[in-house]
Order: sequence, then C-alpha cells, then structure tokens
Amino acid sequence: MARKYSLLKQTLASLCFILALYAIINTLISSTATLKLDRSFPFDIANSVMVSDELDSQETDFPNSSGKSVLPLKIYLYDVPTRFTFGVIENHGIARGGKTNGKITELKYPGHQHMAEWFLFSDLLRPESERVESAVVRVMDPEEADLFYVPFFSSLSLIVNPIRPAAGSNQQQRKLAYSDEETQKALMEWLEKQEYWKRNNGRDHVIIAQDPNALYKVIDMVKSSILLISDFGRLRSDQASLVKDVIIPYSHRINTYNGDIGIENRKTLLFFMGNRYRKEGGKIRDMLFNILEKERNVIIKHGTQSRENRRAATHGMHTSKFCLNPAGDTPSACRLFDSVVSLCVPVIVSDRIELPFEDVIDYSKIAVFFDSVSAVKPGFLVSKLRKISKQRILDYQREMKEVKRYFEYTNSNGTVNEIWRQVSQKLPLIKLMINREKRVIHREVDKPDCSCLCSNQTGIRARL
Repeated sequence: MARKYSLLKQTLASLCFILALYAIINTLISSTATLKLDRSFPFDIANSVMVSDELDSQETDFPNSSGKSVLPLKIYLYDVPTRFTFGVIENHGIARGGKTNGKITELKYPGHQHMAEWFLFSDLLRPESERVESAVVRVMDPEEADLFYVPFFSSLSLIVNPIRPAAGSNQQQRKLAYSDEETQKALMEWLEKQEYWKRNNGRDHVIIAQDPNALYKVIDMVKSSILLISDFGRLRSDQASLVKDVIIPYSHRINTYNGDIGIENRKTLLFFMGNRYRKEGGKIRDMLFNILEKERNVIIKHGTQSRENRRAATHGMHTSKFCLNPAGDTPSACRLFDSVVSLCVPVIVSDRIELPFEDVIDYSKIAVFFDSVSAVKPGFLVSKLRKISKQRILDYQREMKEVKRYFEYTNSNGTVNEIWRQVSQKLPLIKLMINREKRVIHREVDKPDCSCLCSNQTGIRARL
C-alpha cells in the first residue's frame, strides 16, 4: 500500500513539472508575439483605452447621411447691422401701418413661405445646449470657422413695400422710404469690407436667397458663395448649381395633419387651391384648370394667400387623396410641402423642378410625377390617378409620415438641422476650390457648363 502511494506521488509530481514547463514555454511564445504586434501597431490595449478617452472628450459628433459619425462643422454668424435683419422686419411693419414698440430685436418676423431665413438665423442665436443633433456649431472666433453665415432677410426685403399701396399720403411716403435694391447694395458694401469675405472672395460664405427674385441686384457678386435657394428658375448656370448650392424647402403654410394614415375620410380624389394665373413656367396652371374643372371628384379652385383661404386649403388637403402641385412662376411652389405635411399625395407637374434633400428622400415613394405634355391631355392625369390602388396610397402616406419632419422648420430635428447637414457636405468642395483658385487664372468663355467650376475657364497661374 505504501509503495502504491509512493508511485502515485511521483506521478503527480511529474504531471506538475510538465504543466509548469508548458506554462513557461507558452509565456515565452506569447511575449514574442506581443513584441511583434507592438512593433506593428502604435498602441497596446492600455493605450487604446487612453485614446478612446481622449476622443470622448472632444466635441460631440453627429451621424451623417451614411450613418457615420463626424464632428460638427464650425460656422461663424456675422454680426451684421440690424438694418439687414430686424430693420427689414421693422420696415415691413411700418409699410403696413404698424409701429415699433420696444426693442427692435423683439420684433416678430411675419409669417410667409420664405421663412427659412428667419429659422436659420434664430437657430444660430440659440444656446448650443438647445441645438440638439445639429450638424454645425457656432463659433465666436472667425479664425476657428469653417464657413461664415451672412444673415440678411433677402426674401422679406423684397416684399416690404406692399403690392397695393396703403391709403393716405403718409402711408405712401412710408412705402417709398424703403428700397430693396439699396439694401442689397448696402449689404455688399458692408461685406466687401470684411476681412474674411475678401480672403476667398466669399467662397466659404453661406447666403440665403430663397425667393426666386431675392438678391437679384447683387447675385453676380455672391455667386461664388454657397447659396440656399428653392430652385434655379431665375438663376443662370454660372450663378447656381447643385454642385455648390443647397435646395431648401419652402415653409409650409398649411397646418400639419396629425391623424393616422388612411383614405376613409379622404373623399376627394384630387385637390388644388391656388393662384390660377402665373408667369413663365406657371402658365400650365391655367391649362390644368381648363381640363380639370369639370372632372368628377376633383376640386380645383383659384385662391390667393389669406387666412380664410388657408383654412379652406387645409380642409381640402386633409380630406383629399391627391394634391395637385403644378409649377409656379418658377419650377417649385410651397404647395408641395403643404401636401406632404397633410399626407395628401403630391401630384407634381413641373418639368424642371429640383427637390430638397434628395440624398435622404426618395420622392418616388411620396409623390406622383407627370410631365407637362402628358398632364394637359384631356382625361390622362385623372385616369392614371384613379388606377392607383388603396394600398399604394397608404404606402405613399406611410412614407410621407416618415419624412415630413424634413419639411417642418419648427421641429427640433427637422428642416433646419437638415439644411445645416447639407451645408456641411459642401465644405470639402469649397476647400478644393479655394486651393485651386490660388494656382489658376480665369479665361473668358461663351458658354460655361457649370457654376464656378468650369475647367475650361481656367489656366495655370505662374508662380515662382
């Protein structure tokens, strides 16, 4: 028995020795492998934790359209004279018989379809803590800025003077006291004195000109900047393009439909209410009126902007399956965005329309498109709409409900944030053009093929 115990003890000792030897050899091999990895990579596990902590301490990032996180773009808001912001609001009120009470900076911006200029300006004035998920961060030092925002209420400036003069000689004098053209020129005089405008000829500046006629007097002086516009209807190819500019939506004037998807309460097939007679591209409206006025289950009415008409339009859009969206004076019109927030499937008849945010929105899923030639064939448009199934209409509505935040300026993560994201995507191009311009000279050509980017307009600039 004692002998067996001795043999068992020797066996266990041998096993322990073998295990110890294996552990020593394995440690040596692991150390060699780790040394090789250390030579291949600049950090070990401990260092990677430190690097991660350093990244976490930097500015908050945000997801781009591909879902990847990037740092927000730094934007500098020019402190322009109040003449170009609240002064425009003041003159708009005075021209309509109003009076300024209290501080000028407390004036309320009047509601209209080109309110983007107000929402972008007021967004940059808000504390950063309130600007949730924004693609840009406001910096107070222009030296830190990637881009510069020029706040000028150019669209409101256009309509300061009423189309119909107010009664009375005093009102007439007030009407004539404001000049949009002079205000545009004054803005450019101010801008051209700014160091950062002169540095790159305004290429790294962002300027809003949403109304088709906004900045018409000075557009050639700002065409190198990033323009925020609704369409290219009044702009030449050497003034604006999809390459450098951002298409932004009009402010919807119809109340948002807050109900669920469905067609049970939408008895009207097709609805339109708006100005029948427009200029240029909008002439198709009169043709559509002539074709659709007598169609069964179609409501098409002439109406101008007023509170009463907006209420009627709201009811009409909220109770219709499809909403007609013909071109206005230019290819786009605010009615498209009224339709989307009403969950009324837009029927777009505009051959040259450009749409906002197409990198994230597939408009074929929320709208029906007709070319102008087909749309004015008697019976063609309505017959096509009648063939669209209930399920397809529900699919359109479901998709509109998903994307309508992109067209709501008052949504904390809506239109404003999306515009800034679009602007931030222009930065690499702007840097490219700024650096490129340092080495090229401009040549005269008859037909530029794109805005400010035509390679055949340039040659090498000689440098020693």
